[in-house]
Amino acid sequence: MTDTADASDTSATADTAPSRSADASADIRLLGRLIGDVLREQAGDDTFELVETVRRTAVEARRDGDTPIAELTTRLAAADLADQLHLIRAFGWLSLLANTAEDLHAERRRRYHRDAGTGSQEGSLPAGFDKLLANGVDADTIVTALEELRVSPVITAHPTEVRRQTILDHVDTVARLLERRARSLDSPSELAEIDDELRLEVLTLWQTAKIRLSKLRVRDEINEALRYYESSIFRTVPRLRRDLAELSEQRLGHHLDNRRPIAMGSWIGGDRDGNPFVTAPVLKLAVESQAGVAFRRHLAALRHLSRDLSMSARLVTPTPELNALADASLDDSPFRADEPYRRALRLLHARLWAMAAQVLDEVPGPAPHAEVEPYRSVDELIADLDVVIASLRSHGAGSLADERVAPVREALEIFGTHLCGLDMRQNSAVHEQVVAELFDVAGVTAGYLDLDEDARIALLTDELSNARPLGSPHVDYSDLTAGELAVLREAASAHERFGAPTIPHYVISMAESVSDVLEVAVLLKEVGLVRVDHATGAITSALDIVPLFETIADLRAADTTLTALLTHARYAELVTSRGGWQEVMIGYSDSNKDGGYVASQWELYRAQRALVAAADAAGVRIRLFHGRGGTVGRGGGPAYQAILAQPPGSVHGQLRITEQGEMVAAKYAQPASARRNLETLLAATLEASCLDAEHLDDDGPRFTDAMNELAELALQTYRGLIDGTAVGRPGEFVTFFREITPIGEIASLNVGSRPASRKQSDRIEDLRAIPWVFGWSQCRLNLPGWFGAGSAFEAFATDDERRALLADMSARWPFFQAMLNNMGMVLAKADLDIGRRYADALVTDASLRDSVFERIADEHALTRRWHAELTGSDDPLVDNPALARSIRNRFPYLDPLHVMQVELLARHRAGDTDELVGRGIQLTLNTIATGLRNSG
Repeated sequence: MTDTADASDTSATADTAPSRSADASADIRLLGRLIGDVLREQAGDDTFELVETVRRTAVEARRDGDTPIAELTTRLAAADLADQLHLIRAFGWLSLLANTAEDLHAERRRRYHRDAGTGSQEGSLPAGFDKLLANGVDADTIVTALEELRVSPVITAHPTEVRRQTILDHVDTVARLLERRARSLDSPSELAEIDDELRLEVLTLWQTAKIRLSKLRVRDEINEALRYYESSIFRTVPRLRRDLAELSEQRLGHHLDNRRPIAMGSWIGGDRDGNPFVTAPVLKLAVESQAGVAFRRHLAALRHLSRDLSMSARLVTPTPELNALADASLDDSPFRADEPYRRALRLLHARLWAMAAQVLDEVPGPAPHAEVEPYRSVDELIADLDVVIASLRSHGAGSLADERVAPVREALEIFGTHLCGLDMRQNSAVHEQVVAELFDVAGVTAGYLDLDEDARIALLTDELSNARPLGSPHVDYSDLTAGELAVLREAASAHERFGAPTIPHYVISMAESVSDVLEVAVLLKEVGLVRVDHATGAITSALDIVPLFETIADLRAADTTLTALLTHARYAELVTSRGGWQEVMIGYSDSNKDGGYVASQWELYRAQRALVAAADAAGVRIRLFHGRGGTVGRGGGPAYQAILAQPPGSVHGQLRITEQGEMVAAKYAQPASARRNLETLLAATLEASCLDAEHLDDDGPRFTDAMNELAELALQTYRGLIDGTAVGRPGEFVTFFREITPIGEIASLNVGSRPASRKQSDRIEDLRAIPWVFGWSQCRLNLPGWFGAGSAFEAFATDDERRALLADMSARWPFFQAMLNNMGMVLAKADLDIGRRYADALVTDASLRDSVFERIADEHALTRRWHAELTGSDDPLVDNPALARSIRNRFPYLDPLHVMQVELLARHRAGDTDELVGRGIQLTLNTIATGLRNSG
């Protein structure tokens, strides 16, 4: 394992820094050699030779343009199962560490171009300002957008992050060593020292289990997500805010007042949709864990300041206000008698510690020197820090104020004591059950579930017009209702203890109607998060109620639903109480599973445009929350391009977006990657708020009409496959899916706390979108990211004029370009030869197998042909050479993994209970996901 799949390719670094440090292939070769050394040492020469032979076979075949499935199947069939596991682990570790090397190389290349002023800086804040000014956007427009700018990445827990926390920690160490190595190429002794440390890390990884013994609990997911604050977010978010302020001053002469252009969010511990393990105690744990991380950060910062600011009153003259803080500190140590800043900051620390003690069971960090009055709010602490800053400036220490104290103040403004907003989410079907029981027990009506929509709205409206609660503490409710009310009471408690920003949103899954939203308002009223003034009748809400539209039908009706909601007088009052903003979430994953890639993309685009129009007509501002995953099939793809491809007027300076699965680690494990991701989101949101990226003018209606037709054609093709009618096997596609993919075995991979299905059902409709996409990626068909597109283009382009229209859309329309580019990434990762191996070995009904796979293969060929015609290249990654190189390097290491996974699945399904078979399946699931990077 001493080279990459294409070690001779140096084009990846030809346009970067003229230094060996920029060569990712060199790092990957080094890591491969170290893994090979450890493999030989730990497993013996015979196992090493097997791995090397398999590696060479795969590499050579791929270089010749072939897929070596047949040859690898023959070669591996004779291998001992224990040796196969060694091979899986070796290729798995190389894939994971190669990802790390590629990420480091990409960041080096960006730094080099940024420092040299060369290459594209697209997605950076300076480039964003340049673009706006070059396009004639006036300063006032940019200033308005800057002051309203709010980007909120929301970290969610989903079963696609297949790496253990322990593994991530070791990989972080490898990354730091590779960075040191890149800076030490001229020092042979230091290189040798670093290589020895790398060898120790590789040995440690080799002897560390990749698979968890037990399934993740929600508390584990909470802790894993919070890790990224210390890794990168605490440093990156304030720095980006300062950079944005500096650009505003330099380019526009404007002092930026917007204190939180980035507001992090989370779903972990608040998302109950289909997860029975998210309960009231778990919500409490999530809130307090987040607050604990925030308090720990702020308390540590104040302790450091109390040590650093050692100025003596014998040498400087602090302000009277600073002296007053020092005098109130109760610090009578003679050693600090002439150090007023230290005494003042010890007071600030003690008051914040006392504040934390009121709301946390255990306060992080050492106790203060004295008991003092707690702060009542973060604003009081910020005011005291302002006293410190002003005093430092008064005696010529302004640079200390700027570099030491101001960042602490800024962190308090950004993160508060709650750290980030924790959203709650639940399915609308649960809400209606709970409301029905409350109405029944309270004697309002026993037949709520039998009412039509108008009758439900009338009843809910009446309930929102009075202050009295429906529930009673003296009634024994069902477990469902009791559990939901307990969660809501815990949310209300969190508001009281940590403030409203702690839980700012309530998301309603599968929202289809006005009543779905009003039901949540009624439930929130039960715990005081929605209040009715008994004297005036005025109604207010302490958090945003967010409908989530996620099926094709719901997206098509979203604007009608929103219009009815915003014209409902009582609900309109709630929106007014929230500053005139209505947030709406749109679901990429379920809409894709429901209607296929093209129909989903278009219905999402069309729904956004219609939702904006509906909000404008009601005089309400709309904030769109994008539920995107890591894969194209779940809305993934380059964020910058995706944001600029949104309909004009849909961004409004504010953007919320989910960060899911393995992409969380990819984006936030390192400060450099976190900065790149967050800066891209800021720059794209600012640009999209100020520019009409489409510039379609009179061609807009032509393009829209064409997409309406294409989406319907693609939808028919996709659903024809899914329902089985296109292959003459109605209702049997689910069997094909469950046999060709390892969907059943995925449930045994201990990667997340949430069940794979919302209900106990084998129906595709009830399967979560995440395992749906994960399964298709494992067998490399990647069907959710392309199926139906080829037939749609073929049926649409009936003459030269229509063909020319498609070409025009591809050349000029950002939405269409983004759709094609993302589809190209999926097509490049799909491999029909590998998929065919899964089908032949695992689908038991030969007739079903042949008919369905033939349909998939025909559609794949048609889609590849049309993608090539519309992009002008047979290479689906012609515009993404970096990804093309990455794929070329890593695919040979995936080929044998697929071969072994198929054989292990066949043995498992035939009844083989050997523990090594099950372990091998889990390892291949993990390793293939790692190699593909965005598998779910």
